[in-house]
Amino acid sequence: MIIPPPFSPELQNHLMGRHLLALEIPFSQELIAGHLKNGYVSETCGVQSESGLFNCVRCGNKDQASFYTFPCKMCNRDCTYCRSCIMMGRVSECAKLYKWTGPGVQFEVPDNVMSWEGTLSAGQQNASDCVVEAIHGKSEFLVWAVCGAGKTEVLFAAIGAALHSGKRICLATPRTDVVLELSPRLKKAFPAIEVTTLHGGSADRHGFSPLTVSTTHQLFRFIEAFDVIIVDEVDAFPYSIDDSLHYAVNKSKKFSAATIYLTATPTKRMQRLYRSGKLKAVIIPARYHRQPIPVPEMKWSGNWQKLFLQKKIPPVINGWVTERLRQNIPFLLFFPSIQVMEQVIPLFQRLSPELSIVHSQHPDRRERVLALRNGMVPGLLTTTILERGVTIERLEVAVIGAEHEVFSESALVQIAGRVGRSFANPAGTITFFHYGKSKAMVKTVHHIQMMNEDAKKRGLLDE
Repeated sequence: MIIPPPFSPELQNHLMGRHLLALEIPFSQELIAGHLKNGYVSETCGVQSESGLFNCVRCGNKDQASFYTFPCKMCNRDCTYCRSCIMMGRVSECAKLYKWTGPGVQFEVPDNVMSWEGTLSAGQQNASDCVVEAIHGKSEFLVWAVCGAGKTEVLFAAIGAALHSGKRICLATPRTDVVLELSPRLKKAFPAIEVTTLHGGSADRHGFSPLTVSTTHQLFRFIEAFDVIIVDEVDAFPYSIDDSLHYAVNKSKKFSAATIYLTATPTKRMQRLYRSGKLKAVIIPARYHRQPIPVPEMKWSGNWQKLFLQKKIPPVINGWVTERLRQNIPFLLFFPSIQVMEQVIPLFQRLSPELSIVHSQHPDRRERVLALRNGMVPGLLTTTILERGVTIERLEVAVIGAEHEVFSESALVQIAGRVGRSFANPAGTITFFHYGKSKAMVKTVHHIQMMNEDAKKRGLLDE
């Protein structure tokens, strides 16, 4: 009987399902070399070339303009690296990517792995059963659910079933804000297991667990890791336009993995695949509280850009904000750009000095959203960074310049979906202030009305 050579469980846990550079592996080169020799670890060049054309193994980049050749001191020759994923550490022709090829890891999963004891609505329960079936069948499946339908709760039974089957699961989403919203909910629902949270700067970036919540960007560091991958907000920027993120998702899952997509606003391609029968799906047209989604009101605000330049707030917008301040109703004001928002914040602070701004580049955006959620500030001015992943009690929303091209149908549906998300406050107003209606605005109203009508026909709304 041949006894296999020993291996390091610590290195196994660090590399299992990952594709990492040497500088990302906190173990000695001697240890790695020994595991390479014994077949527990494999290595591959990070950038490869064929017929003079370069390809990045980590991010899938094949755009030749995104590669750069330089005199390399590591290999003492001209070497080419990928500029597309340089922020994750330089991958070049001489830089190796390492992965674990030795024995797998079995997770200890208790019988009562899920502690969530809530009740699903009829629409949620149907979707939950479909997701469980899709995971058992290792298939590709779309959950098309309106904002506030309770998509996360729909996943709980499927995640529990997958864990009991010894599967490793990843819930990925394009935005860090959504990861930070989802992670504590999953940790609360599955307290008996470790849940790893991955985003830029996260503390447990090298954690190894049966359930991972991650931004899609972090999946570049994984390879054949997950038996189930769930992509939430699949239509969100940048995932919706970045092929490299699709590559990351596909690289991170095993060949036989189940893939579940979640969204309130499927891309046109997904809708075509669904209607042609090539992508199986379930639609949840109603929220879990069985009340209709508030339909946006369109209000003409005049030439809002000109008035802002004149240091004036359009009267109809001024009145909207003043009324919410008077009634102590928390609100979000969405603007088409950071530039416009920073230009007008002094005007709105005349109405309330506590008003502030939030955007993707703001260092305190999480703290400011938390302050609004906790009732410490009356409202926030924001860009589309808060169009999803934000749930605040009694929230009302207005879009300034809703006709602007940045406000696509998808963005407007998501923004409208911030309103009326709870049992206690299922109503609320969403207002599109404009200087001329856009097609996206009209389609958004039609989209929400159609979902409400479908929910009513299916008996998913209370009279």
